[in-house]
Parts: sequence; structure tokens; C-alpha cells
Amino acid sequence: MEQVSSTGKPIQITVTDGYDLKGFKGDTPVTFIRAEFNQVVLGDSAKITVSPEGTAKYNFTSTLEFNTEGGITLDDISHKPVFLTMTEVLPKEKKQKDEKTLILGQAVVDLLPLLEGEISFETMAPLHPVPGSPLEPVRAGVKQCSLEVKVSVAEPLLTTAQILGGSLLKVTLEAAYSVPESFMPVGPLQNYMVGLQVPSIGEKDYPILFKNGTLKLGGEREPVPRPKKWPIANILAPGANNIPDAFIVGGPYEEEDGELNHPEDREFRNQSECIKKRIIWDLESRCYLDPTAVVSFQKRIADCRLWPVEITRVPLITAPKGKATRFDKADDESQLSFHGVAYVNMVPLLYPGVKRIRGAFHIYPYLDSTVFEKTKCLFSLFRDTGHHLIQNNKIGGINSPLSKPVISKNLKEEKIQASSIKSQSSDTPLEIEPTLNHNPEGQQYVEAGTYIVLEIELDKALVPKRMPEELAGRVKEMIPPRPPLTRRTGGAQKAVSDYHLQIKNISRAILDEYHRMFGKQVAKLESDVDSETLEEQKCQLNYELNCSGKYFAFKEQLKHAVVKIVREKYLKTTSFESQEELQTFISELYVFLVDQMHVALNQTMPDDVQGAVSTIYTSSEQLRLFAFEAEVNENFEMAAVYYEERIVREPQNLEHWLDYGAFCLLTEDNIKAQECFRKALSLNQNHIHSLLLCGVLAVLMENYEQAEIFFEDATCLEPSNVVAWTLLGLYYEIQNNDIRMEMAFHEGFKQLQARALQAQVTKQKSMGTIENVEEGGNVESSLGPWGVTDGSSTTATKAEAPADGFLEASSKLQSDSQEPILSVQSQDPVEQKPSNLHDKEITAKREASKCQDSSTFLHPTSYVVSQIPTTIFMETIRFLMKFNAVQYVHRVLAHELLCPQGGPSCEYYLVLAQTYLLKKDFAKAEAYLQQAAQMDYLNPNVWGVKGHLYFLSGNHAEAKACYERTISFVVDASEMHFIFLRLGHIYLEEKEYEKAKKTYLQACKRSPSCLTWLGLGIACYRLEEITEAEDALSEANALSNYNAEVWAYLALVSLKAGRQLEAEQAYKYTMKLKLKDEALLAEIHMVQEMVGFGNPSF
Repeated sequence: MEQVSSTGKPIQITVTDGYDLKGFKGDTPVTFIRAEFNQVVLGDSAKITVSPEGTAKYNFTSTLEFNTEGGITLDDISHKPVFLTMTEVLPKEKKQKDEKTLILGQAVVDLLPLLEGEISFETMAPLHPVPGSPLEPVRAGVKQCSLEVKVSVAEPLLTTAQILGGSLLKVTLEAAYSVPESFMPVGPLQNYMVGLQVPSIGEKDYPILFKNGTLKLGGEREPVPRPKKWPIANILAPGANNIPDAFIVGGPYEEEDGELNHPEDREFRNQSECIKKRIIWDLESRCYLDPTAVVSFQKRIADCRLWPVEITRVPLITAPKGKATRFDKADDESQLSFHGVAYVNMVPLLYPGVKRIRGAFHIYPYLDSTVFEKTKCLFSLFRDTGHHLIQNNKIGGINSPLSKPVISKNLKEEKIQASSIKSQSSDTPLEIEPTLNHNPEGQQYVEAGTYIVLEIELDKALVPKRMPEELAGRVKEMIPPRPPLTRRTGGAQKAVSDYHLQIKNISRAILDEYHRMFGKQVAKLESDVDSETLEEQKCQLNYELNCSGKYFAFKEQLKHAVVKIVREKYLKTTSFESQEELQTFISELYVFLVDQMHVALNQTMPDDVQGAVSTIYTSSEQLRLFAFEAEVNENFEMAAVYYEERIVREPQNLEHWLDYGAFCLLTEDNIKAQECFRKALSLNQNHIHSLLLCGVLAVLMENYEQAEIFFEDATCLEPSNVVAWTLLGLYYEIQNNDIRMEMAFHEGFKQLQARALQAQVTKQKSMGTIENVEEGGNVESSLGPWGVTDGSSTTATKAEAPADGFLEASSKLQSDSQEPILSVQSQDPVEQKPSNLHDKEITAKREASKCQDSSTFLHPTSYVVSQIPTTIFMETIRFLMKFNAVQYVHRVLAHELLCPQGGPSCEYYLVLAQTYLLKKDFAKAEAYLQQAAQMDYLNPNVWGVKGHLYFLSGNHAEAKACYERTISFVVDASEMHFIFLRLGHIYLEEKEYEKAKKTYLQACKRSPSCLTWLGLGIACYRLEEITEAEDALSEANALSNYNAEVWAYLALVSLKAGRQLEAEQAYKYTMKLKLKDEALLAEIHMVQEMVGFGNPSF
């Protein structure tokens, strides 16, 4: 990490002025400035007298030679500041040979901007007083004594390649909490040290050391924010220890990246950080990583994942005067005590855009084999290089040049060549795992629950993250936004409107002329006037209009509107090529004009003249219900008509496009589904569901690059969306990118956890039983590593896992047995992931004939959501099932099965059963429904789906029992609409017409549709309630006049009522729509023969 340079680069530090200065004696003290860097004096300024106002002009320049060959490296510049010490020169007294000086204070200048590419900068450095100084201490609201400093270099210290490819690493060691009881503040002085190493160029690793931690007794929490301190010794002014503008701010435990960030750890953390003993460092050390070191650092993290951070205690010693001190290996080891190690998971630094990790990490005893197994590190920073550390083990010796040994890889090579790992205190190879007794002092860390709080930060992310603007731009490139077109004021619609206006004006003028000739009283009695009189009045009116010239005026008034229609509506602006073409166009135009004339006249007729026309407008929600019914009855053609009608009505409503796309997924028309989802996204490119569904379709169609863009854009637009993070993690699983997969799942869990906490706090507030969340409480029991559970729920350690292809491919846990034993509780959540499963291996392909029970999963049930455990995977399953993305569901089910807070649950088996219902695999569906019923016998959805299963398989007796049980529950199942429909159908089959009538009445009250009214009409007809039957059938016909069965029963009702014309019309439409029920058709023919009419073909 040290950049080799052939020539030195001078760094000039200029102190120009001082402000608000004071001295020990007099108002105008004589002072000078001494500049120091790395314990080396750079120079002294001239002695300057401070003015009575407290200002002084020093104009003192000192030079620091940056030359890695000569000793000052980029690392020195990164973590060592320039100290400016102000000293007062006291007046000479009588018989005094030398001047007497007193130090007033120190200012600190951080050279970090030079490593950020700057060549000069200015700063106002506060002058921190030494103990006893008359200078004002640094505090808010008080005018601060300070020095104005300018730093400059002739050319940048870093090249462009170093600025772009290099990085600055900052490591902050805050404290070690809950330290062993044997750590006592009295007795021999101890140096508490923590160290880690980072990759460097060449054959060396670079150590970062923190020394001289302060052992403190418990009693209060460390304040936040509190300043970070320089890892430098012998600073004279206490305030100069603090790094400018760098603070430890803390934060919620749940947002940390360490090991003790779960709610169940909250109470222990609170006790440890308030009551128990701790060791405080609050030090920040920095080091520069050149581009080569950055690549090595990134590769080391990917290979090792866990990073060893060692901790030890060494007694402070002083070498005897006049004697050379010699330390050997045994001496090193005798000095080390309480040697422990924390395993820091550095993988989050490989997440896109992540530059900082901070968290608490348990300390374990340092054991060679364990450290090597976890971190692949073959040597100890303190023990194997301990002679360097102990030689410099003095009070305040922190990160001095002598205490920064270069760790050669020769030691690594020697240990690699060795056949076994050897203990440093014995030549005996460690053939087996060493017991805890090999490090009894380190074991005390485990017994005390000791942990360190550590922060690691880079100025640039190792893996850059695409910016939201870039992702949004890529989405726009793939799917250009399509805003609604601006309506043209002079277009075809305007031309037709003008034509309507002229028709209305002319009709009023003709009506006025009629009233003038025959009077208004005659017009009101028009129904009583015979046809001959009306014809005579018509002739008289025509004669009057022609004779008066009004007829010609009306034509001229209408001509301009007709011309506009020809030009704007029909786009005819040139002459016709033939007379035949002209006649054809005139005929077409005439028909259009007459139709539009009738439209305009119907709008302008008086209420007492115009007949009332009853029209029933079907809303978008009703059309959605009708389409849904058609799906269930496998009438996909009719369902498509309803979906398309919704789109035609409101083409800018993206929900209509999403519903149509979900229908296309149900029919396995992925291309059309992709078009629908992309159309929805083009209407609103910030719509999360559209983005996610476009990503799902891209994965299904193996457009993986586009899928990543869609999923990433969704997480940027709505970072709190659990489904977005989960789908992104599943995408990374397909790409075999385990690190990013873990990142996405972890982020999804954090969002789910935060949402659960907020929900419980809100619920407790509403109930008046809110508890202090910061102090723990009931909220803790609801959270787990991958999801949210009830406090009483536990994870099953043995469960029946379905022996299906998708589970065999994803988890590799299946065998020929139907009941393998699955242990999910003891595994590491990070490791509990299925292996990659290619989309071609997903065996969730549906057969050509679709299950009629798609209603059971289009909407997740309120019962399931509120009663059973929720994980990020189950929430994603609900989203996918809502939009019929069943092909993707199997992958998520595999994760749900392995999830510690998931596993086999009632909802898991219910979803699995629904997927097999789609494939008409009734045997497997029934088996999984039995499992679901065993886990939650009172779940109405289980009984509802069981009813559908038996109904579809033809066992109507069992279906009837299940449906009756479902509707008897206090809590409704999802989609009760179809439960009522099918139960009513069974009642009609069994001729229980009274029960059928009541059942269909409930359905009509909840969600009226053509089928509910039809069922009610049939039940009333069979009960010989003809009037009620006719009313119900009329409602059904008004909602949908394309149902042949409705027309058939209307024909029967009309025949029974003796209305021949209506009976014949209803029968005509029954035959036109091709009634398929032969028994019903035979019944109609029988009644027709009985009454003697109704069939015109007789």
C-alpha cells in the first residue's frame, strides 16, 4: 500500500495568522509555533508578539518531504496529523541566562485531503490548551482561539489511476464490553491491545494496531456522539487527541452488521454497555490501499469471508538503563495473556455500494486450528510477531513506526509446508482439535460474553452500485414511457361534436317551426293522432320549409360540419379516382351521418317525449369479477374478452394491464404477459409491482441482464419493499452469486423486521400497553433470522418434506423416501440456501387444461396473514401467487422450507396444494391439504381448498361437507364467492332448492354477478316462485346477455307466464348462443309442447 516514488514531493504547511490568543503574563505575549510530524520537528517560527486584540501574524512555513523511499509513506500521511505547538516566551528575569518558555496549546492539521486528490487546502485549526493554559477550551458558544493554516503541494501526491483505483481504509475500535472479571483496574499496569491486518502489495501484510485501551468500571453508558481519537502517543493538549469532525454516533442494534444485532440480544447489550466493565479505545486508524491492494483486499474477503481481529493484554515494561534488551520466543509468549480473537464478517463490504460495516463481535479464545478453519490465516499477529510489539510496549506507543512490523509471507510458507499446525508453546503437532484448556485465559472471554464494537469504512465501495438514475435510464431504454396522448382540438372527435351541435340546433329550429304551424298542444297529443294526420302534417312541414328557403339554409348550416367529418374522420382530402369509389364512400358516409344524427337527437329530445331507456353500466370491478368467474370455469376466451374490455375502457389504468398479464401467466402465454407488464411499466415507471413482474418474466424468459436491472431499480425506488429484495436475492442465486444473494436476503429480513416492530408498537399504542422497545419487551419474541414469528411458535426440527423434483433440485435433501428428516434449526442461516436451480429444471409446468380453482390463490387470505409466521419468502410467495407466477413459486418454496423461521407450515402446504391443483394432480394436492389440516385444523382456507379439490375430482358429497364447514367458521376464507357458487350448484344437483336459494342470496349480497343471479333464479324457478325467478334472471341477463343458460330459464319463465313473444325471443337467443345443457333444452321443448307456443320452427 506504499507507493514507490523516485523523487520526493515537498508538502508545505504555512501558518499565517493566530486569533484570540492569550498568554500567561501580559496582554501581548511573545509566542512562536513549532511544527511536528511523526515525532519529528519540522521547524520553529519566528517569535511574534501578540497584539492586544489577540491576533498574531506568523507567516511561518515548514516543509514535509513525502518520499516513500525515505520513510514518510502514504499511510503516515493518512493517519498522522501535523501538530502545531504554540509556546510563549517569558520575559527574562535578572541574572537569567536562558529564556523561559511555557507551552500554551496545540493545533492539529489533518493531511487527509491530500490523499483525496487535492493539491492545496486551508483550514482554521482550533488551538487546544494544555493543562493550566490561559487559552479558552474548545466548547460551543465560546470564541475559540485558532490558527489559520494553508497546506499545499506542487503536484498531487496520487496519480489519476491511484485516485480512481485506490481507497482509504478507516478502522475504528470503540470498546470491548463485558470483559472478564479478572480484569482489574488496580495492580500492575496492562496494555490492552487489538490488532488486525490488511493486504498490501508485494509479499507483505500491513498490521493495524490499537494500544493502551482504558479499563473502566461499569455504571453508565458511554456518551454518543463522542469524538474519535488519533492513534498517536504523547499529545500534549488533551483536546488535540480528537480527530476533527469525526465522531462515534452509535445507532440501533438492529441496524448493525455484527453478531449481536437481534432483539433477543438487546437486554444483554444494554447490561454490558451500562453496568459491566469495559475497555475503551475510541481510536480511528487509517491506511491507504493502492489499486493493487484494493484488488487483493477484495479477493481476500471473497476467499476468507471472516477476518480475524486479535485482542490481548500485555504488561507495561521498561527496559533497564544502559542494557540492551533481548526478547526471545519464550519471552514473547510469557508476556501475552488473554489472547482472544473476534471473527468479523467482511462480506458486506462486497455488497454493491456498501462502504461501511459496524457491529459487535464476540471474542473467542485464540486457537490455531479454529482460526485457520474460519479465516485461512496461518499466523498470529501478536504471537508470531510479538517481539516487535513488546519491544515497543510503552505507555502511549500506538502505531509508532517501530510498532508497525511488516509481516513477511515466509512465515505463511513455512506453516503451509508443515504437515500439521504446531502450537507456539510446544513442538508437538496438533493432530486433533485442541481443547479449550489450551487457552484457559481466552476461554474467559466466552464465559463473560465479551465482545468488541468495531467499525470498518472505505471511502469508496469495493463493488460500485449502479445509481438509481442509471437504472431508471436503462428501464426507459428498454420500455420507453408512454404518456397519454394529448387530445387534438381539431381532430375527428371535434368534427363529430360539431356535427352533433349542428343537428341539435337544426332539430330545435324544425321543432319550433312545427309548433308555429300546428301548436304545442298538438305535439303533446301526438300519441293520440292517427298516422294519416301525422303524414299530412309532415308533408305540410316539408312544403313550408322548401317554400320559405329554410330547408336550403339548414343544408348550408350542416355542410361545413359534414366537410370536417370527411376530412378529419375519413381523411379524404383528394378527388376520387372512379365513380364507383365515390358512390361507395357516399353510402358509408350516409350511414355514419344518419347514425350520428340519431345519437344527437336522442340527446336533445324532451324528457316527456323521449322514452326512458334503462341501461346497466358494469363497473371495472364487476368486469374483473366476471373475468375471474370465466377463469374458474375454464372459459378463457370469455375471460380474455372481459379483461380486454377493461383495458379498452381505461387504457391508462395500469392495474388493468397487470390483471390481464396475470391471466396470461395462468394460460402460460408468457410473451403476452410480458407485453402487458411492460405496458403497465410504461404508464408508470415508478410502479414497484410492474417492475418486479417485468423482472420475473425476464427471468422466466432467460433475459437475465434485464431482470437484474428491473429488480435493482425496484429496490432503489422502494428500499423497504421486502418482496423486491427477496426476488433480487433469488435472481442472484440463479447467477451463483452467493455473496449478493446473502446481501439481498439480509436486507429483506431487515425491512421485514423493522415493519414487524413498527406494527407491534402501533398495536400496543392502540391498546394502551406500549412498552419501552429500547429496553426489550414482548417485541423480541416475534423476530428471527429470516422472518417474523409469533412468540409461541417454534421451528420444527423434523418435518415431512415433499419428494418433488423442485425440492430435490434446490435443496438436495430428498431421497426416495417420502419422509426425510430435515434439520433446519442448527444450521447457519447464511448457509441455508438451496443450490442453483435453472428455470428449465423447474417442474411446475401446468397441463393444457387449467384448474378451475385459480380463485383460491389470487388473493392472500386475511386469516393466513394474521395468524401464521411470516418470512420474506412467504411474503414473496403471496405476491407471486397473486399474479399467477407459479413457475417461480417453487424456487421460493424451497427457500421457505429451509428457512429457520419458515419450514413446513400450514400456509406452505396450502400453497403447495394449490400448485398441484393447477396441474390437476389431485392425489398430491390432497396429501398436502391433509398436512395443512393437521397443522391448522381451524383454518377456513384449508377446508375451502379441500372443497374445491373434491368438487373438481367429482366427489360432490365430500365437497359439500367441506364447503358447509368453511362457511360455518367465524372467519371467512379467501374468495368466499366461489365457495357459495359451488355449494349452491351442489344443492341444485341434490334438489335442495331452499338451501340453494339461501346460498345464492348470500353470494348476491356479497358480490353479485351473472352466475349468482342465475343460481338464485334457477332455485326460485324450481320452487315455482316465478316472479322472483324472473327478477333474478333479469338481473343476470342485464349483467351478461351472452349466457345461454340465462336465456334458457328466461324462456321457461316466459312460457310459464304465457308470454309468447318473450318466450320466442328468449328461445331464439338460447339456440343462437348454443346451449350445451341437453337436459335443459329438452325441458324447454317439453314445456313448449305443453303450452303450444315458444318455438317459431313448429
